[in-house]
Amino acid sequence: MTEIIERPAATTPAAEPNWGLTKFLDPLPVPPVLRPHNRETITIPMVATRQKLHSQLPESTLWTYAGHFPGPTIEVRSGRQVRISWSNEIDGKIPLVAVQGPVATAPASRPGRELDRDGYSIIEGVTDLPSWTVVHLHGARTNAGNDGWAHNAGLKGTSQLAEYQNRQQAMPLWYHDHAMAITRFNVHTGLAGMYLIRDDEEDALGLPHGDHEIPLIITDRNLDTDPATGALTGQLLFKVPYVPPNGPLIPFSGPFNLVNGVIWPHLDVDARWYRFRLLNAANSRFYTLNLVDENNVAHNEAVRLIGTDGGLLPAPAELPAGGLTVAPAERFDVLIDFSRFKGQKLKLRNADPALGTIEPDLMEFRVDGRAKRDPFQLPEKVSTSYQRLVHGSTLPDDHDHVWIALLLNADGHPEMWDLQEVDADPGGKGVIELQDPNGGLRTFRMNGRVFDDTTGIFIDHDRWAVWNLVHLAGRPPAHPIHIHLTEFQALFRRSFTTTFDPAAERTTTAIKGFTDVPLEKYEEGWKDTIIVNPGQWVSVAGRFGGGTGEFMFHCHILDHEDEGMMRPFVVHPPEVAKFHVHPGGHHHDG
Repeated sequence: MTEIIERPAATTPAAEPNWGLTKFLDPLPVPPVLRPHNRETITIPMVATRQKLHSQLPESTLWTYAGHFPGPTIEVRSGRQVRISWSNEIDGKIPLVAVQGPVATAPASRPGRELDRDGYSIIEGVTDLPSWTVVHLHGARTNAGNDGWAHNAGLKGTSQLAEYQNRQQAMPLWYHDHAMAITRFNVHTGLAGMYLIRDDEEDALGLPHGDHEIPLIITDRNLDTDPATGALTGQLLFKVPYVPPNGPLIPFSGPFNLVNGVIWPHLDVDARWYRFRLLNAANSRFYTLNLVDENNVAHNEAVRLIGTDGGLLPAPAELPAGGLTVAPAERFDVLIDFSRFKGQKLKLRNADPALGTIEPDLMEFRVDGRAKRDPFQLPEKVSTSYQRLVHGSTLPDDHDHVWIALLLNADGHPEMWDLQEVDADPGGKGVIELQDPNGGLRTFRMNGRVFDDTTGIFIDHDRWAVWNLVHLAGRPPAHPIHIHLTEFQALFRRSFTTTFDPAAERTTTAIKGFTDVPLEKYEEGWKDTIIVNPGQWVSVAGRFGGGTGEFMFHCHILDHEDEGMMRPFVVHPPEVAKFHVHPGGHHHDG
């Protein structure tokens, strides 16, 4: 039998109002835990449910996994296969109202549809969407048939049977909807949850566990208001800015931050070490997190990072000076020592300067005043199996190179091109030239710019590949790029001044003058999602084993993904590759 564990939370009163809601009023809920046995097939239904996002709100209608937002945390052992039948049992149309308004009036910072304001309108068609879903286990090494191919979504009454080998080291994965063109809407309704792989190396560390290991799944939302009273209704509102008159929509961000499905919760903690499995499951919001006291003074010295998307770091890492920036889809394994704060209150606070008037506090920790015996001691080393990738030694010389351009087109819309290297400038649009510090002038032409263009990237199974992600726009946004099937390490960041001309759709002169940007210590860990800032070239290396077939890579700002920033790639056996005839595709030899 699959073990399901629920953690009840006690209630206590608290603090000040915000949009009529009391901050830190509600206890932090902890999602139930599923522990499937080896080779067991379990069914996880997707169902519509009603749930309060704050105790002072009416219930919200959500789409959920197994009736929970976030979904149950699935725990498995490394190397033990699990089969999951993701069963679509969702009744009705999507429980979401979508509204757009001019960016100058900042609609994201306010609840309510505001259709009486100039330029505000309903985004037609969203409320008509049926429950068309497909589940992606983000970070899994699995065959493509189990990966949640975006076009392979199914309607109510269908199931997606997926097999996960879990032949991976201990790491935090997460599962979420990945339906073509509507991922942003489906995930927004509640279709996301955490998936933890355990192994012997992790067990040997004696890390905080049980009630002292807690997932923190951060999201943001907006809510509709009653037109007569202005009171919040609980209705999910997908309200986004646009650039008048016909400019692009700006990705969703909302005025309410939630942790584990509750707005501004609190957590009662013992005065000892805790382990938090942190996930940014927001559609587009980047969080820059600090641990602060009641006077908003940072106490990040009590925090250590011991893991990233792809598993444990070699040693505990301190938070960066300005806080930990977490992009959508990134995960962090975080330790906090509450023993130095007996009887105090602390907050997890967002220092992102882009917040404007948005409430920066995410949640409150209430530390017990009594000393607690704590068997855990912070180790000097964490992962003994970790190996840093270095060209010419731990990264094999025989590897592929893939080149990806991130850019803004003439309309200001973000795009992602995969590139094919050519011998000389063919002229026309879609040409990128750069002066590689290690390899002279390199010339590329655009091979594909939207998902259904020709597939251009083919990698032999179990082969290493270095992906070069070049952000050609000279201004925001940054893009969190996720590559399916693999964990990778960042090799370098380099900054440059772009010469890309959006109107001409090409570089006017070769990009040169690259400057190395130091990596954060945690960026040397294994990851599957990496932030690429404007005017930067980020190089990452991963091994493409554990599955074959056609996979996806994309920006994990879900609005960008749905609007074109997603492309396919193929992993196939090398013995088969020599017989495969395809137009435009090729290996990029390093």
